[in-house]
Amino acid sequence: MRSRSIAGTATVTAAATVALLTAAAATATAAPPRTTAPGFLTADDLPPHATSPWSEGPVSKGLPDPEPFCMTGAIPNTAGTYHRLFGTDYDTHASQVSVKAASPKAAGKLAAKLEKRAANCAADWLRDNPGSTASWDDYGTVDTGDSAHIYGVHTAPPESEHGVNLFAVVRKGAKVTVIRWAEMGTLAHAPVAAFRTTTTMAAARL
Repeated sequence: MRSRSIAGTATVTAAATVALLTAAAATATAAPPRTTAPGFLTADDLPPHATSPWSEGPVSKGLPDPEPFCMTGAIPNTAGTYHRLFGTDYDTHASQVSVKAASPKAAGKLAAKLEKRAANCAADWLRDNPGSTASWDDYGTVDTGDSAHIYGVHTAPPESEHGVNLFAVVRKGAKVTVIRWAEMGTLAHAPVAAFRTTTTMAAARL
């Protein structure tokens, strides 16, 4: 794989906040249909960390705050939107956001939009942050679900730590999920092979 390098200014910010999952109770009489959360990854499904186990937050309604890096404004915050956050004792963290769209066609459009966001992440970000360097790579598709695609993004602010992100966008029927894995480092440090396994597990759990 050949990475693409871009010049600009970038800073990686990450938050691993955990919200309590709110369950909707059905009334004793005519209760409205419940929207159930899509299946989510667990800590054991993520690429192993060399020195720390992963921890997982609950599956929570809506979008995380802040929204995943490079995906701000792209994921609809609807009744069918849920998220889960993951962390380690060190600099590695991850998130998963899943959406139940109105139809498989709508899910396909959303997946294409999120793939475009991941592919354009470095260039879009650096336009707003001139002065540093970044690179990205397209790691291709994964034969799972109805579609699955993996991208990598590396950012290098001047006189600051390097950051690397892996993104997977998966569609299965009317469901779409986006997984983000992030830590300090470069694309050479990214566990792409293990993340492909994570992507396959995400599709299986949707």
